[in-house]
Amino acid sequence: MSSPRLAPHSPDRAARTLGSVPGPASRLASLGPVGVAGAVLVLAVWLTGCASSAPASGPASETAAPPEPSSSPTERTAADLRRAAERWEGVPHEWGGTSRRGVDCSGLVQNLYRDVFGMQVPRTTAAQAETGRRVRRDDLRPGDLVFFRLGRKKRHVGVYLSDGEFAHASASSGVTVSPLDRAYWNERWWQARRLAAGPAASPPATSEPSDKRAGW
Repeated sequence: MSSPRLAPHSPDRAARTLGSVPGPASRLASLGPVGVAGAVLVLAVWLTGCASSAPASGPASETAAPPEPSSSPTERTAADLRRAAERWEGVPHEWGGTSRRGVDCSGLVQNLYRDVFGMQVPRTTAAQAETGRRVRRDDLRPGDLVFFRLGRKKRHVGVYLSDGEFAHASASSGVTVSPLDRAYWNERWWQARRLAAGPAASPPATSEPSDKRAGW
């Protein structure tokens, strides 16, 4: 009995078999111009989506805003004085007054120094005008006392804040903030004084009659 004969290997037949499986290029070509363009677009979108998911390069410090510089002691003092003056703003003027029901100019100075600096200053304008040391008007700093002559024997005092402004208890407007260069105050300027730093600028004030003229 004869053994079955195997068909001889034919290179041409193998080539035809392999050639019958379409490759990527053949598949793209079979899609036509419109199909090829669509496939390319899908591929581009896929690649872009992958790229956008990557974390941004470079250190975060390149985009972070620089820290703001801290304020100076003078700026902090000015801010503290303004906040304290705002709490008194609108309080009516009262001869010899020292409370929020009514206050005179030297009484306001006494309260602001106690609240902001923890210092006890004299009660009257006359005594305050002798406290500390005299300073030039162009050398004013927050907290300096500013004095004005309103009449032959009448004096007025306020506390310098900053930017040419001072807080005071006005006989007409109550506690307010005014510019030093306003004509009224400019014409009546007398002096400025800087109180010595420390727990107390003077001994505690004694009680005085409440009929003092303008806190004098």
